[in-house]
Amino acid sequence: MKRTDDNGAPHGALTVRVIAMPADTNANGDIFGGWVLSRMDQAGGIAAVERAKGRAVTIAIEAMTFIRPVRVGDVLEVYTAVESTGRTSMKIHIEAWARRFMTHHHEKVTDANFTFVAIDDMGKPRPLPAG
Repeated sequence: MKRTDDNGAPHGALTVRVIAMPADTNANGDIFGGWVLSRMDQAGGIAAVERAKGRAVTIAIEAMTFIRPVRVGDVLEVYTAVESTGRTSMKIHIEAWARRFMTHHHEKVTDANFTFVAIDDMGKPRPLPAG
């Protein structure tokens, strides 16, 4: 389930931290939403590979709403939590938070549920290991 509550605390494990740089901005000077989405997919992939104990691929992303912009100098922190698993797939809740440059204020930027599938060496779905 997508979490829309913002109680001031991230949900999940800190999986990726990266600083937003000027090359990642749009014409308004804000960081591209696609850059944030890419970091979220990267973090989800890390969590999926750990849970699958091997290769995993993104197959779906539920709707995302950007709550606040990310700015140059902010540290983007991406948190992941495996919410549910099926035979070959897993749903991972991913939250992106910005630690603001200079003030270090922590704000949620967006969140979404990503679905990943465990795959074998031939790229075919494989059962998730127990656990």
